[in-house]
Amino acid sequence: MPNGCCAKRVTPSPNAMEVCQGAVDLKRGGGKQRGEKNPVKQTNKQTNKTHSDRMPKRSEEMLMDLWLSLLLVWITCVLSVSMTPIIGQSKSTQTGGSAVVASSVGEGQRLLSRAKRGWVWNQMFVLEEFSGPDPILVGRLHTDKVDNDTARYSLSGEGAGTIFAINEKTGDIHAMKRLDREEKAEYTLTAKVTNGITGQLLEPMTEFIIKVQDINDNAPKFTEGPYHAAVEEMSAVGTSVITVTATDADDPVYGNSAKLVYSILEGQPYFSVDPNSATIRIALHGMDREMREDYQVVIQAKDMGGHMGGLSGTTTVSITLQDINDNPPKFSKSLYEFVIPEDLPLGKEGGKVKANDRDIGENAKSTYSIIEGDDQGVFEIITNATTQEGILQLRKPLDYESKRNYTLKVEATNIRSEPRSNGPFKDTATVKIVVEDSDEPPVFSKPMYLLEVDENAPINKIIGTVTARDPDATGSPIRYFIDRHTDLERQFNINVDNGRITLAKPLDRETDMWHNITVTATEVRNHSQISRAVVAIRVMDINDNAPEFATEYEAFLCENGKPGQVIQTVSAVDKDDPIQGHYFDYRLVPEMLNNPNFTIKNNQDNSISVLAKHDTFRRQKQEMYFLPIIVTDNGNPPMSSTNTLTIRVCGCSKDGIVQSCNVEAYVLPIGLSMGALIAILACIILLLVVLFVTLRRHKNEPLIIKDDEDVRENIIRYDDEGGGEEDTEAFDIATLQNPDGINGYLPRKDIKPDLQFMPRAGQHSGPNGVDVDEFINVRLHEADNDPTAPPYDSIQIYGYEGRGSIAGSLSSLETASSDSDQNYDYLREWGPRFRRLGELYSVGESDRET
Repeated sequence: MPNGCCAKRVTPSPNAMEVCQGAVDLKRGGGKQRGEKNPVKQTNKQTNKTHSDRMPKRSEEMLMDLWLSLLLVWITCVLSVSMTPIIGQSKSTQTGGSAVVASSVGEGQRLLSRAKRGWVWNQMFVLEEFSGPDPILVGRLHTDKVDNDTARYSLSGEGAGTIFAINEKTGDIHAMKRLDREEKAEYTLTAKVTNGITGQLLEPMTEFIIKVQDINDNAPKFTEGPYHAAVEEMSAVGTSVITVTATDADDPVYGNSAKLVYSILEGQPYFSVDPNSATIRIALHGMDREMREDYQVVIQAKDMGGHMGGLSGTTTVSITLQDINDNPPKFSKSLYEFVIPEDLPLGKEGGKVKANDRDIGENAKSTYSIIEGDDQGVFEIITNATTQEGILQLRKPLDYESKRNYTLKVEATNIRSEPRSNGPFKDTATVKIVVEDSDEPPVFSKPMYLLEVDENAPINKIIGTVTARDPDATGSPIRYFIDRHTDLERQFNINVDNGRITLAKPLDRETDMWHNITVTATEVRNHSQISRAVVAIRVMDINDNAPEFATEYEAFLCENGKPGQVIQTVSAVDKDDPIQGHYFDYRLVPEMLNNPNFTIKNNQDNSISVLAKHDTFRRQKQEMYFLPIIVTDNGNPPMSSTNTLTIRVCGCSKDGIVQSCNVEAYVLPIGLSMGALIAILACIILLLVVLFVTLRRHKNEPLIIKDDEDVRENIIRYDDEGGGEEDTEAFDIATLQNPDGINGYLPRKDIKPDLQFMPRAGQHSGPNGVDVDEFINVRLHEADNDPTAPPYDSIQIYGYEGRGSIAGSLSSLETASSDSDQNYDYLREWGPRFRRLGELYSVGESDRET
């Protein structure tokens, strides 16, 4: 699109375009274009006075610069127009007709030949945030095709009809709303001019842009604030701390609305800020964290290049000084004094020292060490990681009697060092230790004793001696004892006065080769002071066990074996353990030296091989042979034993594999097959089953003898409970009811019962009748004197009360006397258990009268 605020036609036309009267928009994008055909003119009729009247006060300076620029452009336009000869221009515009047209054409040709150029346009401008009582005039569209009365102008595009409106007759474009460049910076519209009568398009539709011109209406903003930064203490001046950034929504191209300048409002003289890059730097030398750690710095960003009238924004920067190791540790005291008892256990705390450090974290951590006064390495000092204290401990026991005072020099050193700081990062202090005397337990001459004794040593033989002493200056006598929890069999004794250990029982090395006992030493004056020592007693071996076969050998000899065949390899073992090792000598007993059947061969490895002398062994002749062999060791004195090897003659296959060793199997009939053997076995099993069923049936027969003339109950001894009163087959209760029959067989209840059929005698009374007292006494006598009876009480149930009891019956149903004849007052005297019973049977005087 052609540039410029207005255009001058160079082609002769009856309606030649007039020079744009308003040249205020030339600076906003004017340009030259040669040979533009049918341009649409734009005239900005807004005067300087109108703009200045509606301009806000805060943009007065900007408008002054604008008017000065426009004035320069206006002068330039006037000079260029006056230098170009325009022939017959005024005459062409005042008279019409063909003559005028011809004159214009001739002059136009001359203009073309002289390359005359006119101003053209393609954009307009409008200030943002500009408001007033009337719409703002942006510009004017104009054509010279027809009279102004018949031309009709219209707009289309962005904001047409809503934001921008055009006067269809005059072509004036007005902004109907307040515009904000930060929301939208430019609008693209299309201009159209038509004949108002015919509707014919007079000019080609032209696209142009309306740009919203920026004003300083946005203050700078720090979008990432507030800021936090850290820098090491003692940093050099000019050290960069942090860079902050502010943004301004105004146009960075036009004017100084978005040109920011930074300054520091708070935080001086410690920090400074670069006005252009906004980098905060150290401004003061020797900033010490231990003096002040945190700082608050306020940074301001101002637009308009920092000039008066510019807008500004601020942010806060929190700056923390980071610690460096610039302070050495320092003991709170130069002299520490401790009193430590001599019986303080090893590794226990004996005292504390502490060196304070003004630094923090790793820079404040220190280690402690002893640099003087502990040549024997009695003490050590460790660091408590939590409290940073030095803990004084014992590495060796203290002895009041040998040394009572110590003077140590302790040093505290920082773990980390800082090259920028001048050392040393250490401090020293003196520690004086006084050893306090304590009643110490006895001390053995050795922590462990190793003693030896022969296993055949006699009783009361002295095995060894342990000694202990009281380390205290008083020197209390010592008593010795054996902890019997370590000598349960009491095989050793000790003399309580001199600690001499003796043998109490015989020892056997083959049973226990080592005996570990604990001996205690106790002060006579203070029995609570006890010390212990371990005594390991080794039982020394003597040759007291004869060698014997390693196992119970049973050899098998084939009938078809060959002479000289090895029947069995035999080895021996000995429970003794000689130093030079075992060596066994094997030989046959003297009476078997000329054994016609077997011989032995020494294998030179403490074993022998038993060989057969012939091949005529037969099971029918002799099934088993016994070969006694004497085994002798090489001890001092030598021990020997006689061991018998059992040799069984067996039938073997051709390959020498044993098949059968029983002589019975050899004499079985040849014609008896395996099927016959299975049949015989099946018959035996069938007979056993029949016998078992018969016995079970016989066992389930009733126990009562069915006799019509002598029907009675039975007495059965059994070891389980009966079936109740209706179980008449379990026992005969009639016998208990008849004491006259007690002289018979007495059943046992603690053994398995046997079925007994005892005739029941009739119940009758006679002169020989036994009273129930005698019956019970007899039963008690039998139970007490029976040595096979179990040692526990048993319940004897009797259903017979006896005859002629003088006590009578307690039942009120069988008495003929009335209640008034009975006196139950004695029941109250029997105690609280019979009190209720006495109240039921007792009758008062009033009851008796009624």
